[in-house]
Amino acid sequence: MVSAAPQGLLRKLEWRVRHVADASLGGEYRSAFRGRGREFDQVVRYEWGDDVRDIDWNVTARLGEPYRKKFVEERELTVVLLFEDSLSLQFGSGPCTKRDTLLEVAGLLALLSASNRDRAGFWHATPEKHLVRRPVRGRGTIVKAAANLLSQPVPELDAGGEVDIDWNVFMHAFPRHSVVLWLGDFAPRLQPECWSALRRRYQMIGVRVDDPWDRELPEGETIAAVDPVAGELVPFDTSSRANRRAHEQWVAERERRWNELFRRPADRFVVGTRQDPLEALMGFFRARMRLIRR
Repeated sequence: MVSAAPQGLLRKLEWRVRHVADASLGGEYRSAFRGRGREFDQVVRYEWGDDVRDIDWNVTARLGEPYRKKFVEERELTVVLLFEDSLSLQFGSGPCTKRDTLLEVAGLLALLSASNRDRAGFWHATPEKHLVRRPVRGRGTIVKAAANLLSQPVPELDAGGEVDIDWNVFMHAFPRHSVVLWLGDFAPRLQPECWSALRRRYQMIGVRVDDPWDRELPEGETIAAVDPVAGELVPFDTSSRANRRAHEQWVAERERRWNELFRRPADRFVVGTRQDPLEALMGFFRARMRLIRR
């Protein structure tokens, strides 16, 4: 839970990481993000079992037998946690809000980047402001930066409005080929105008948090919902046909926009507020490795 002090939460998360086969989890983390961050080394003869996607067809045609490109993995990745702290993250139908869950995921990702000797930075965006921490290396400095992110105050509901990310500033703040983990609620939205440029520059991965009520409303209840625009509680009848139909349409549109934004399944990670964030991350890493090796 994120109600604990940030340093205490990070110690708790680090203890958990170390007790679920740290070496194995770290390897899964690095393998899951290996798509970029590879440097070309040389061309070598293709052997049975090599990845056919690495075949150099020009050399193969010239020499009359298959050759492939050999790459050297870069020793260091740059990981950027883009935390979109929208007002909707404050919702939760159970003991954890969506914000609680997403901050725990962010803490785990920061710890994993530190244990793998990567560089890590973050961008915390709210409806009113943004806070940027450029990538740093070293466990101590990364943990300090993560504690800074986890300690950011909950945005006031009367702030209103959407979170506006200045992508031009973002691209100047973080180096090319960074792994950008965009954490948020992802209500239905249009793609950023510079989305193609962002995807060429970075390895963009969406991390969405879902509450069970996001997918299906409870039956026959009238709940008190906060209207962030008016700043007041309003009754919401979940048994109303009109309300249920509107919610179903919202769910379908949200899913459609989410899939349009992150077209490859390997670039989409959804975690539920009633899931264990660490187990969900491990499942994502394994699924991503299977998908990118096809």
